[in-house]
Amino acid sequence: MKKVLSNLEKIESASYNDFIESYAPGDTSPAFTALKFYKEFRNQSDTTIGSSFVTFLNKDTTRMTFCYDGKMRAIVYEDDKLMVIDSFKTRNLPFRPLTPPFFNYASSILKYVLETNDSLSLYFEDHKDSLKVTVTIYAGKQVEFFGKAFYMNDPYSKGDEVSKYEIWINTESNLPYKIRRGMSHDISVSNISNARFNKEKLENFSAEKYFPVDIKSVAYGTSRKPSINELEGKIAPDWTLKDADNNNYALSNVKAKVLLIQFTSVSCGPCRASIPFLKELTTEYQDKDFEFVSIESWTRNTNVLKIYKNKNSFEYNFLMSTDKVTQDYKITSVPAFFILDKNHEIKKIINGYGEGTTDKEIRDAIEKML
Repeated sequence: MKKVLSNLEKIESASYNDFIESYAPGDTSPAFTALKFYKEFRNQSDTTIGSSFVTFLNKDTTRMTFCYDGKMRAIVYEDDKLMVIDSFKTRNLPFRPLTPPFFNYASSILKYVLETNDSLSLYFEDHKDSLKVTVTIYAGKQVEFFGKAFYMNDPYSKGDEVSKYEIWINTESNLPYKIRRGMSHDISVSNISNARFNKEKLENFSAEKYFPVDIKSVAYGTSRKPSINELEGKIAPDWTLKDADNNNYALSNVKAKVLLIQFTSVSCGPCRASIPFLKELTTEYQDKDFEFVSIESWTRNTNVLKIYKNKNSFEYNFLMSTDKVTQDYKITSVPAFFILDKNHEIKKIINGYGEGTTDKEIRDAIEKML
């Protein structure tokens, strides 16, 4: 591993294709895939991750999608014809919200493994042309890498978090080419190809030269889409969705005086924290003119719904959304609660979940309408 880290530290610049996958826990089919083209530069003046990089559309390697130069990040939203520039002054975070480029990321993980005093285990699998290294970290918290290790305080965990990183190393070049990151809430995979090294220099790197000239630029924090709360007072968009057993469930068939809809995610901590309250709520109002349904926003695999439902021991309706429904309800973050009357008019929308405070807000709204 020292040899691999030494080789990584010799990379001053690299360009490559990166096939990225994201999975929900228990899912065997990716919820998200993307193929991107990267240019990565070692940047020792950047004390955050030690790298500058730019990503492009794989089908057009001149069309930037993301850029970080050590001082700011720029994110391109092609559908909105908009570029958001973040100077990291809006939010006070202990780290910059960046997904580091592949070789920087691999270096951070290996350096941590070689230097840390944390409890961890290493498992090596020797294949014909590669070596797979599995790093399992028993730190009690999620360990993420943004240039260095960060211990993520998840208020919804039980203090028994295990972080797993699997790294595939090419035995000929002694360089990694694939990384799988596994957390209790999320799994991501990065697999690179067509790598070329040290063909460009950092001093020639300028973020501005990659900025698309045909789209509008705005500062981070500027709203770029209509707010979810604009739906209050309007009739809820209709839908027919599948439940965990692949049965249809239609909004038009719900005749209850009050309907509570929760948009959730199997990988969302606050969503998991809301389950005890929602189970209590459905029991409390089971003999009243009330109905509740929870909708998984991102995963498109009914098996994941079954696993999540069984693991968390709830019996209420759990449906799988579609891209159209998520878009119609303007869902960009979860959980989000919609309270509808008998005519399916959206009377109240509640964003996020806080134990106690959100419970009371939902109960008060239901009681007022019953």
